[in-house]
Amino acid sequence: MADLRLARKVLETEAAAILALVARLDERFEQAVNALRECRGRVILTGMGKSGIICRKIAATLTSTGTAAQFLHPAEAIHGDLGVIRSDDVVIALSYSGETDEILRLLETIKRVGARLIAVTGSPRSSLAQAADVSLDCSVAEEACPMNLVPTASTTAALAIGDALAMTLLVEKGFSEEDFASLHPGGKLGKRLMRVEALMHGGEHCPIVDRNTRMRDVIYEMSSKKLGMTCVVDGRNGTRALVGIITDGDLRRQMERTENVLALTAGDVMTRGPITVVRRTLAVEALNLMERRSITSVVVVDDGSQDVAGVVHLHDLWRTQMV
Repeated sequence: MADLRLARKVLETEAAAILALVARLDERFEQAVNALRECRGRVILTGMGKSGIICRKIAATLTSTGTAAQFLHPAEAIHGDLGVIRSDDVVIALSYSGETDEILRLLETIKRVGARLIAVTGSPRSSLAQAADVSLDCSVAEEACPMNLVPTASTTAALAIGDALAMTLLVEKGFSEEDFASLHPGGKLGKRLMRVEALMHGGEHCPIVDRNTRMRDVIYEMSSKKLGMTCVVDGRNGTRALVGIITDGDLRRQMERTENVLALTAGDVMTRGPITVVRRTLAVEALNLMERRSITSVVVVDDGSQDVAGVVHLHDLWRTQMV
């Protein structure tokens, strides 16, 4: 049987390690955030062993929230990769002891190049901490390992510090949900925040006719564009001002009432005052609207006008797998 008491102890120890960091956040943390915000180059994270794995995660978090970041393996750095560091970069070095040889061997080059250095270490008096422009204390009372050997609570604390830096920096830079979505177009949030202008059928792919167009040509337009509808516009003065729509259903109902539908114009058959959305409408909002109104297409208009920009179809929204 698994020892649940030990498992609970591990979680309690790591949770306590993170909570202990709260009281240590002071002007040094603010200085670190300012250095990252003012960085005109890249944020380069470096660490050996387990610290290196934590560095990779922090770099990924920074990159996904709008800050260019990368991981630099310290052992490979001293064998040629140090050239990636530039004067406008900020280096974040993780070493719990602050005396990791591979890290210390990078310090001279970092200082000579002129990059700023942020240390995340459990030893505030270590060589790394003393050499850094800013040193953040991530020391822990004990590791979660029963032998107090395996890096567990210490790596959790370092990761938490990295997350705190990234999230504070995110707010400082005004990074929004839309920004996040633009960097994660394949993710669920990216799909949820997609705009209809990215999905609509615009330009030559948008079914559109003038109100005076004969129904023979209207039917051809609907058939060729394959959306089961067409926009009807007032084409006077070269505008695309929406005045109505014609759907397959409108066409069927008109044929039941009129013997010679082909003798009519689009203006005779159209439904006036169709439902519209603007370009910046969230795709998920358009989907909810269509499902609520039991329609399969909605006309997209330009902001501040009724000029037709395109048409978005229910199938286009389903294909994004938003639901």
